[in-house]
Amino acid sequence: MRLAGPLRIVALVVTVGLTWIIVSILLGGPGSGFPRIQQLFTSPGSSVTAEPRARKYKCGLPQPCPEEHLAFRMVSGAANVIGPKICLEDKMLMSSVKDNVGRGLNIALVNDVNDLLKFIRPLHEGTLVFVASYDDPATKMNEETRKLFSELGSRNAKELAFRDSWVFVGAKGVQNKSPFEQHVKNSKHTNKYEGWPEALEMEGCIPRRSSAS
Repeated sequence: MRLAGPLRIVALVVTVGLTWIIVSILLGGPGSGFPRIQQLFTSPGSSVTAEPRARKYKCGLPQPCPEEHLAFRMVSGAANVIGPKICLEDKMLMSSVKDNVGRGLNIALVNDVNDLLKFIRPLHEGTLVFVASYDDPATKMNEETRKLFSELGSRNAKELAFRDSWVFVGAKGVQNKSPFEQHVKNSKHTNKYEGWPEALEMEGCIPRRSSAS
C-alpha cells in the first residue's frame, strides 16, 4: 500500500513526458506552427486549387470562330416578360438593356406588316438577317412576309403560329435553307411558361460572304 503514492507519481511523469513528445512531433518543434498536423491529415494530391474559369470568346461562345466567320449568339424572348438578345461579333445589337426590343419580330423593332415589308424587300444580296421572336411573332405576319422569310432561308416561317418561339439567321440571295433556325410551337401540353413555350438560344459562326461572289 505504501508504493501506491510513488507509482502514481511515476505514472503521471511518464504520461506528461509522452504527451510532450507527441505534441513536439506533431507541431514539428518550436516556431513551426501546425504544418505537421496538416500534413498528417492531408494527402499530397488533395491540395485545394481554384478551378480555372472557362474562357469565353466573342458573344460568349465556348470556342473561337474560324477566320472569315462571324460569331453570333441570340436568345428569343421569354414569354412576354424578358426581351430577346442578339449579339454579333461581340457587339450587342438588340437587348432589353439597350431598350431597342419590342414584342413581335425583332429585326429592328419592326412589328407592323407594312413597315416589315418595306424593311425586307430592298435588302441587298448577301445581307444577313437576324430575327428573334418576343411574345408573339406570327399574328401580324401575312403570306408575303412568310414568303420573304422563306426566301431568306427559313424552313419554319410558313408554320409560325400565335406565341411560338422562333430564332432565325438568314441572308438575301441564299440558295439553300439556313442551318441557323430554331422553332418551338406554342402548346399548353409542353409550354414552359403559362401560355408560352420556352425561350430559344442559338449561337454559332457564320461564314463571311466572299467579296468575289
